[in-house]
Amino acid sequence: MFPQRLTEGYSSFLHGRLETERARYLDLAAYGQHPDIMLISCGDSRVAPETIFDSGPGEMFVVRNIAGIVPPCDDNPESAFHGTSACIEFGVNALEVAHIVVMGHASCGGVSAYANKAEPLSKPNFIGTWMSQIKPVADKVGPRTGDYAEWIRNMEWGVVEYSMNNLLTFPDVRERVEAGTLTIHGAYFGVATGVLFIRNPDTGKFEPYQE
Repeated sequence: MFPQRLTEGYSSFLHGRLETERARYLDLAAYGQHPDIMLISCGDSRVAPETIFDSGPGEMFVVRNIAGIVPPCDDNPESAFHGTSACIEFGVNALEVAHIVVMGHASCGGVSAYANKAEPLSKPNFIGTWMSQIKPVADKVGPRTGDYAEWIRNMEWGVVEYSMNNLLTFPDVRERVEAGTLTIHGAYFGVATGVLFIRNPDTGKFEPYQE
């Protein structure tokens, strides 16, 4: 049976938002999507970009994976399946977004699993293999020597920076950044606090958003 939570949610959408935004949906169907922003974040159910940024349909092109990681560009398409890279290719070359936001978050299970050397969840260990790419981040942060929460937060922030740097290994991304038509941003969401941190491009520090 289809989950009741989803049927109830769809019913609410059908008689609520769909009715009030009917014109927008008709426009999106007729003319396609033209979001200005691509947002890459974790698949964690507590960190829904559309909810955090109160966005409507067609406003953001959202990509989600474990820990919101952008792998470095691999120009050999036969070496593996490139889900995140394919989304970057589409967002940059087809949608021509003007902004790419990489958003990490507190209490990230993927980062915690890597940092604490968690046991695989299955024999193929897909998560372990995926997270192994953040080894340079862990090496830079170093082993835990003090407060655990601060250590993990530094790892989570480091993953955002790692992904931002990897975006520039994609030739089309770098070309547009250098031309001034594309900007890369870093952000971090505090699950318990609801506070959004934005990475200062001048200092590299994550600073709480202030109105």
